[in-house]
Amino acid sequence: MHNIEELLKKINYIFIDVLENEDILVEYETTSQDIEEWDSLNHISLVVAIEKSFNIQFTAQEIQNFKNVGEMCLGILDKLK
Repeated sequence: MHNIEELLKKINYIFIDVLENEDILVEYETTSQDIEEWDSLNHISLVVAIEKSFNIQFTAQEIQNFKNVGEMCLGILDKLK
């Protein structure tokens, strides 16, 4: 079972890859306003990459409800149970 710290590391690599920015460091409280490249189009790419990486699928409602990276991590953990 993953913990939040492990998930944040893995998600950080996904953000770096999808947004093509080696300097990105996501934390629990990180939101799209904190990362310049994280726009609505890239948001879709990030969600798809995260879903593929963890072999899960979020509903549109779940995706809309994520307020920050931490909530996304909790959503991933919930799916992996």
